[in-house]
Amino acid sequence: MLKSVNLKATLVSLALLIVLLGSWELGTYSANSSMSRELTEYEMLMGLGAPTAAVPPPSQIIALGIAELSNPFYDAGPNDKGIGVQLAHSVYRVLVGFALAAVIAIPLGFVIGMSPMMYKALNPYIQVLRPISPLAWMPLALFIIQDSELSAIFVIFICSIWPMLLNTAFGVASVRKDWINVAKTHQLSPVQTAFQVVLPAAAPTILTGMRISIGIAWLVIVAAEMLVGGTGIGYYVWNEWNNLDLARVIFSIFMIGVIGMILDMILAAGARMVAYQE
Repeated sequence: MLKSVNLKATLVSLALLIVLLGSWELGTYSANSSMSRELTEYEMLMGLGAPTAAVPPPSQIIALGIAELSNPFYDAGPNDKGIGVQLAHSVYRVLVGFALAAVIAIPLGFVIGMSPMMYKALNPYIQVLRPISPLAWMPLALFIIQDSELSAIFVIFICSIWPMLLNTAFGVASVRKDWINVAKTHQLSPVQTAFQVVLPAAAPTILTGMRISIGIAWLVIVAAEMLVGGTGIGYYVWNEWNNLDLARVIFSIFMIGVIGMILDMILAAGARMVAYQE
């Protein structure tokens, strides 16, 4: 039954993709033909040439993607790097900022979840800082750190810390009191209780917070790199837009989605590994 549902879902998904790409291809072809017919004699005499379609067709983007992925890690200078190089820089920044956030958020979340007093003491700060857009920190980070690479990592750290912190605190606070009492009857120390009882019970919720954080971090890094420039997929998108190369812009958008999906799938697999049934 499950295999049948998966097969049907795959067929429907492929059909939708074919319809979408076919409509897109025909739409851009019609737009090109219409815009070419509207070319005036004056424009031809002035040598302005025929206008191009607002959006390139899928066939052009697929051909570009094949060419780009055939040599994704070339480096021909500051403004001419392969898509693989740009994505690698972005993924590196995201993973470093994400890891730093995890090192702080998960232990602090344990403390908040296990101590109602600490929750009440820290909650006002969390509620004030959490709604601030990560990009609002970028000017301050650039002024203090004076390094665009570290500033981008700091922004990722800021946006990643809150979902992990709150989910960890919620998961720890939601551990059944019966399990804590059993640990006490077995004379487990607080550290043993935390690692042998609380952590396994809260792990699914913690992984959910990490999954949310990595998604937000991947969203933010694109905007951050558009601001700081240099390298990264965000800079790549902005640079190609300035070059009016919409085919590369659309291809890079697709690659952003693919990498984001891969990051989410990795953490989703981790969440399934620690899931349990009572």
